[in-house]
Amino acid sequence: MAYPILDPKHADPSLASMCALAIMAKAPRPGKVKTRLSPPLTPDQAAAINTCFLRDTTMNIASLTEQMACAGVISYTPIGDEHLFDGLLPAGYRLVPQRGDGFGERLLTTAQDLFDCGFASVCLIDSDSPTVPKEAFAMAVDALQRPGDRIVLGPSHDGGYYLIGMKQAHAAPFENITWSTSSVYSETVAAIHRNGVELVTLPLWYDVDDAATLAVLRSELIEGIQPDFASLPGYVAEHSRRFLKALDGPA
Repeated sequence: MAYPILDPKHADPSLASMCALAIMAKAPRPGKVKTRLSPPLTPDQAAAINTCFLRDTTMNIASLTEQMACAGVISYTPIGDEHLFDGLLPAGYRLVPQRGDGFGERLLTTAQDLFDCGFASVCLIDSDSPTVPKEAFAMAVDALQRPGDRIVLGPSHDGGYYLIGMKQAHAAPFENITWSTSSVYSETVAAIHRNGVELVTLPLWYDVDDAATLAVLRSELIEGIQPDFASLPGYVAEHSRRFLKALDGPA
């Protein structure tokens, strides 16, 4: 199954009341995705678990689109690898290509492009957090549907964030941020406050990008041990759970 590619030059009026839940994703090529998970995983295994994360997150969001005015989107890179997503996503998903150089610029331009496509609000979501509770996504959509301007932020345990949502493409949260560090969340919060925009904070969660956080995911999905910082039960992430069980071999 191929998926439609959104064109920011042609707004779709049917999206005017919708929140875009956009996952920032690289096309799943071995050696190009989840490289910090290798080791302990091989490059092929790292690419495979990346695909599991993508399947789980998109399925989680798809279940929400049946209940709320929101739509699933993949903001992808590199351009030309669209076909690598064929058949991986639930029906109804759309693609939008990333543009820009640095990570902050790609986030901002993705938000701008989705607003230009006609969405009323936009959430940018990482592709490394397959067990984010569905309730957290619902909280973000609900906050952005209320009157008045605001930004929604979902903090990650490592000091980053797993979601940023907004009702217009504010540039401040993406400028002069020290990306890929433990200060990303605090710097973003400070930028939002300086910009005078209301901030809504979602429950704390975590992303999986190294051996230590892979162990946290294994504990959550295989052993049923919820992270000690979690205030909500995580999403079941069945594709990731099956992959981790297969790594363990026969019982």
